[in-house]
Amino acid sequence: MAPGPSNAESAVKKPNMKKSTLALCAALAATGVAGCGDKPPTAAQTAKPALTVTTVAPQLLPWPQTLSASGNVAAWQEAIIGPEISNYRITEVRANIGDAVKKGDVLARIASDAVDSELAESKAAVAEAEATLAEARAINERARQLREKGFYSPQQGIQTQTAADTALARLNAAKARLQSAELRRSKASVMAPDDGIISARSATVGSLTQPGEELFRLIRGGRLEWRAEVTAGELARLQPGQPARLETPNGATVTGTVRAVAPTVDPQTRNGIVYVDLPPEAGKALSAGMFTRGEFDLGQRSALTLPQSAVLLREGFAYVFRIDPGGNDLAKVTLTKVGTGRRLAQRIEVIGLDPGDTVVASGAGFLADGDTVRIVAPEKQP
Repeated sequence: MAPGPSNAESAVKKPNMKKSTLALCAALAATGVAGCGDKPPTAAQTAKPALTVTTVAPQLLPWPQTLSASGNVAAWQEAIIGPEISNYRITEVRANIGDAVKKGDVLARIASDAVDSELAESKAAVAEAEATLAEARAINERARQLREKGFYSPQQGIQTQTAADTALARLNAAKARLQSAELRRSKASVMAPDDGIISARSATVGSLTQPGEELFRLIRGGRLEWRAEVTAGELARLQPGQPARLETPNGATVTGTVRAVAPTVDPQTRNGIVYVDLPPEAGKALSAGMFTRGEFDLGQRSALTLPQSAVLLREGFAYVFRIDPGGNDLAKVTLTKVGTGRRLAQRIEVIGLDPGDTVVASGAGFLADGDTVRIVAPEKQP
């Protein structure tokens, strides 16, 4: 059997082993390896950051409530203008589509030769009736005087009085025919019944006027309105006086006011009509018959919002990268699905987050769930 180490050799080896252990611990501590009583680093501290990002917290803001709708632009009221005398030829057309006219302006003229002759005949008939009446009254007066002297019988007096009364009635009838002829003569000019804009014209020179024929169509006052279709469930949220904004084809916005809400709903579409008065200048950007979209202002309500750059759209859904709490410069992100609502300027309403959450402000399209990011100064809230 080999002899064991002596007590002297053991005393020499123990201090050497202690020094070796201390040196190894120092080396491990310098390289960042766990050991010798140190706390191990977190996964976020050891992983390489995928991106340097800024963060933002959801902000609770007073958010305007709106109701989107679509519908046709139409004339507030349209006046149909036709001839009031028939079987007369149109000799002149003065108005065309798009013309702004005033009440009483002449739109077209009708040949008045026949009407003029009727008027002249009526005037002559009145003059004849006046002469006949004057003669009958003179005869009646002479008969009255002779009857007082006993030359005429009472029966003859009644006959002269009857002749005078008949002459008066014929004069009144002639005057009535004269008034009718004068009225017909005035109708030889087709005039605008109100201020407005000519929206249609079928009158042509040389054509004969017909009863009930439409010669012109007039938008009264030049006023337009938007007839928006709203579902039955949303109809109760609207009332007269609320503002509405319309989109025009050139990208401008026209502001109107709700005038009336239809009391009934179409049984086929289940939609109701909301009538929105438009300002006079709306005619420069909108035309009757045009289909357009718009929205109604329903007041304000608080909403949790984020910048649109913080919201990522994937496969038809909205997501944000939420920063896991507890990190310092390096942190892990979690892909979180959220709901979205109204948009205003560069912000969007989000549903499914808490005001205390922190999310990646921009660059979310370059991240994946579970990535580690380096956080820099938070983005300022707009």
